[in-house]
Formats: sequence, structure tokens, C-alpha cells
Amino acid sequence: MGYNGAIVPLVTPLDRDGAVSESSVDRLIESLGDEVTALMPTLSTGEGWKLSPDRWAAMVAATRKHSRGLPVLSGIQLPTTDEVIARARVAVDIGVDAIVVTTPYGADVTQDAIVEHFRRIREAIGIGIFLYNEEAVSGNRIELDTLMRICELPGIVGIKESSGDAAYTTAMTAAGTGIPVFEGWENLLGAVRGIAGFIGPLVNLEPALCNAMLVDPTPDRQDEVNAACERFGLFSDEWYRPLKAELVRRGVIETDLVVPEAVVPA
Repeated sequence: MGYNGAIVPLVTPLDRDGAVSESSVDRLIESLGDEVTALMPTLSTGEGWKLSPDRWAAMVAATRKHSRGLPVLSGIQLPTTDEVIARARVAVDIGVDAIVVTTPYGADVTQDAIVEHFRRIREAIGIGIFLYNEEAVSGNRIELDTLMRICELPGIVGIKESSGDAAYTTAMTAAGTGIPVFEGWENLLGAVRGIAGFIGPLVNLEPALCNAMLVDPTPDRQDEVNAACERFGLFSDEWYRPLKAELVRRGVIETDLVVPEAVVPA
């Protein structure tokens, strides 16, 4: 299917014992109404890089169970290709529609190695792959020429572009790959051209405003989006903390607990 519009990168709600709160996941998805086109659990806003295998599976399964017919695009943030493939097989068993994958971790990863990473994942599984272009977790970045090579692989269904570089994003959309590109930063929505939609934390709180920005990307609307992000603390380094606190204040999720940094593998 072709993806577009506002896709929500869900927070990972926890109960008071630190387990994934399925009831909170249900309320969170309910709160979004008909303003989103797909659900994206266990990516950065869902603290995906910190999730244990058990918490990751519980969050993806809860999202699938309460998806209300929306596609589920499951984030996988793991260092190596083999680890991503193993986790992707679990995602397939849960019934997700696609996986969202960044590059292998490390500043010394070559562009050829990045292409091989996605080729191997695609050959190992039979569902769609969203590219997640970011540097904060992986420590590297997909160059534009490399991106063109990856887009020639079968099964690439979308790109979450979180480089923070509007010129790069616009060059990507202008390349004519046919793969939908989604801006990953709220403050750049008015600066990029040709995007298919938006994937960012603000969608958890203000999906209607995000859709309005996509339809009417004026400077005044951008100011409104930026003001909302400032009000909710979404431009901070640990944006998921104030985001969870606001969702608790609204009665959507049970606690504002975050996923512990030190996770013992199950």
C-alpha cells in the first residue's frame, strides 16, 4: 500500500510495575481518532533503542491488537543486521504490516555496508521496509546516492527522514524514486517540499494540527506547530519524558515512567 499523511510514532506506555500498559496503548490509539494513517510503535519516540525483547514484543502486540484496522509499522533499533533480521521475524509473527529500520550502528559503517544491510533484511523477510534515516542512534547517515541504491531494492515502502537537513530531504523527494518520504522534524515541515507526510512525536498529542500543517504549510501554521512543540517540551533531548507527562495529564496513559537505560536481555 502507499503511505501518506500523519503517522504516529507511539510512545511506549508503562504501568506502575514497568511493564507495557496495554490499556494505555488502547486509550492512546483511541485518542488519535481518524487523524492518523498508520501506527509506528517502538521507534525513537517509543524509546525503541532501550526496549528489552519482552517489552518490545509486548508493545508491538498491544499496538496490533488495538490498531482499529490501521497499518502497524514496527520500529526495530538494534546494532547489527543479524539482530534486526531476528527481531523482524518476531514482528512478522505478530502480524505487523512493515518494519522501520535504521542503518547498522557505528561511525565507520560504509555506504556499501548500509546497502548490504537493507538487501539482507529484505531477502530474509517478506514484508515492507521503512528506511529510518537518523544519526543519533546509529552514528551514521545514508548519503543521497546510497539512498537511491536502496530504493532500487524490492519492498522499500517509505522513508522516515530525520536528518534535520531540509535541503537533503527536498533533494530526496525530488529524486523521483516513487518511495514516499516523511519529514521527521516538526520545525522543518514548512521548509521541505514534496513530502508524503509527517512522522513525529507531536502526532501523539495534536494529530489534527499536524494534518493542518501538511495541508496548509504556511509560516503562520509553522509558528503554531513550533509553539506547540515548545509548550510540550518536544524540542528537548529527552522529548519522550514531557510527552508522556502530558499524556498522563490528559488521562490517556497510566504513568510517565520511561524505559530504563539498563535493560537485561530476556
